[in-house]
Amino acid sequence: LDHAKTVDGLNTNTMIVDNAAMQLVRNPQQFDVMVMTNMFGDILSDLAAGLVGGLGIAASGNVGDKFGIFESVHGSAPDIAGQGISNPTATILAAVLMLDHIGDHETARRIDAAVNKVLVEGPRTRDLGGTAGTEEFTNAVIAALA
Repeated sequence: LDHAKTVDGLNTNTMIVDNAAMQLVRNPQQFDVMVMTNMFGDILSDLAAGLVGGLGIAASGNVGDKFGIFESVHGSAPDIAGQGISNPTATILAAVLMLDHIGDHETARRIDAAVNKVLVEGPRTRDLGGTAGTEEFTNAVIAALA
């Protein structure tokens, strides 16, 4: 059952995963942070990726007390591996999350701004309605860093 309470001054709400999925679609602004098991995180991160443009632009971070792992939500995309057509945005943004995690906020902001510039101005990869391949998109991000 879903229930809300306050713990140490933080408002918390426990939800079953199917309700959390529905709430993410209907009212995503209600969430500041979501904490869950790996399985539920996988389910909800795929849903969230769909809400913001697709798996190609969704980065993730799994952070524990000692270690953090940062990756693209989509994983390795074996169906298109080696074809030069994948969208590298998620992988680049995973690096941004890692840089923030280790405290290099300035570099993280520079890379994030470069990615945002390319997403707005192009070129775009096929999953975002464009024709650019992985290398062309990546080179545009590198150019935007200059």
